Amino acid sequence: MAKYRILSLDGGGLRGLITARLLARLNAHPQVAGWLSTVDLFAGTSTGGILALGLASGKTPEEICTVYKERGGVIFDDSIWDNLRDLGKTVGADYSSKGLKTELKAVFGDLKLRDITRKVAIPTFDLDNEEVAAKRTWKPKIFHNFKGADSDGEQLVAHIAQYTSSAPTYFPSADGYIDGGVFANNPSIVALAQAISRRNQPAERAALHEVVMLSLGTGVSLTYIKGQTLDWGYAQWAQPLINVLMDGVAGISDYQARQLLDDRYHRLQIVFQPNETIALDAVDKLDRMDEIATGHPLQETVDWLRDVWLSP
Repeated sequence: MAKYRILSLDGGGLRGLITARLLARLNAHPQVAGWLSTVDLFAGTSTGGILALGLASGKTPEEICTVYKERGGVIFDDSIWDNLRDLGKTVGADYSSKGLKTELKAVFGDLKLRDITRKVAIPTFDLDNEEVAAKRTWKPKIFHNFKGADSDGEQLVAHIAQYTSSAPTYFPSADGYIDGGVFANNPSIVALAQAISRRNQPAERAALHEVVMLSLGTGVSLTYIKGQTLDWGYAQWAQPLINVLMDGVAGISDYQARQLLDDRYHRLQIVFQPNETIALDAVDKLDRMDEIATGHPLQETVDWLRDVWLSP
């Protein structure tokens, strides 16, 4: 049976290092070595979008790990001057986008989406499409390089990578776009819809029964909000709500993909120890993230790759 293989990568800020390290280990595993070369569609949101674009454009997982470990502190540089300007984070994003833009430019240069030969689908959210007033509204936007009238082939890869990773409260919006994690932090269903879309040309269109999908998360902290009745306003909900939304949509996408694809879908997600929380901007925990990903057992995922992904 023909297979259409999708790799779906969650958002999660610097925890993308966990995903990159897991991919590096899997791709080097003797039972499934080189399986990344068989991916038909790379889908990623936020840090997963950067990963997806990097892998699709020929970067190795090891190269991407190096970017996280060596340049993560530049991307999430919380300077005292920025805090003063933002009145101690009361107004303004936590971080300037300068470091993020610089690093994305260094990784992708002037590469355009049409220059990538592998297919990609990158969720973002468009706050203002600047169309005529009667149709002007915010909406999800999926950047992709499939052929057709709605292709985004002329867009710069570095720009798309910034759009999908401009998480509200962490970074400013970019050209009217914010992090796709507000609606698809786990882009599994976005990827599936893109793969089977009837807008695709026949040669680029998958059938549902052909799809196999590997979905990777960036790790889960066992967090909760104490209290049965939370009489909170804007100030109290602002930061927790971002995390609630992103974790919530990741869970429902996992459920939907599992129902649609059954055993042709596999999810690899690390759950951190109950006493350990790793924020998406935890520069001081990069070594710990690498340690967690390096020590996590992978045999279940290796078995699935061998028996489902790579099987005839």
